Amino acid sequence: MRVMVFAKASEESKMDGSPTPAMLEAFAAMDRFTEELVKAGVFVAAAGLKNDAQGKRIVFDGAERTVTDGPFAETREVVAGFSIWEVKDMDEAMAWAMRAPNPMPGKKSEMEIRPFYEAEDLAAFMTPEELAAARDGERGKLGVA
Repeated sequence: MRVMVFAKASEESKMDGSPTPAMLEAFAAMDRFTEELVKAGVFVAAAGLKNDAQGKRIVFDGAERTVTDGPFAETREVVAGFSIWEVKDMDEAMAWAMRAPNPMPGKKSEMEIRPFYEAEDLAAFMTPEELAAARDGERGKLGVA
């Protein structure tokens, strides 16, 4: 199963200038953890996201669209980065997450794990041919034969 792991932002995690020594060590710890994920065959992709001041939010209300420029008032709702992992189940994802370094050492930070919809989850809405093609596509994306 594939899961997306969201690293949530905090007031302390907003990087407006040069990184502090503590931030550099946190980045190095995350790099070491990512190497463990790669060696275990769990890692699929990851990226950090720029400060929310450089972001935009679009709110959909029927045909209406409202755009809000960052920064956003509720920092705890801002995603700071993400990873995609290929794991056996949610228990394995949680085991890896519990080993992850705190991105803000000594401070509170938050992570969220959400499973992807896979082809089988949508099988009721697909023809057998579409389901087979979707399964083949998933295998190709993950490098699985």
